[in-house]
Amino acid sequence: MLLQPGRVCIKKLGRDAGSKAIITSVEKDGFVKIITAERPKERRCNPSHLELLNEVVDIKNKDEISKIISITAEEKQYKKSEKK
Repeated sequence: MLLQPGRVCIKKLGRDAGSKAIITSVEKDGFVKIITAERPKERRCNPSHLELLNEVVDIKNKDEISKIISITAEEKQYKKSEKK
């Protein structure tokens, strides 16, 4: 199953486009709930705005989630320092 909780993906559209996201749940209406490093609060997302990766993590394991999301946060800080 492609859309499953724990699937790692990349946001293609929106203000956090380009950042890694993790699917936390799949809703009945076809939308998914995700978290990202830029906005760690869980929110709805259209699956067509996501590029799914082959990586799946256990969503109950906070260390795995923070490891994947923290890599994105470090990349974001690097990008900000380049702009200045």
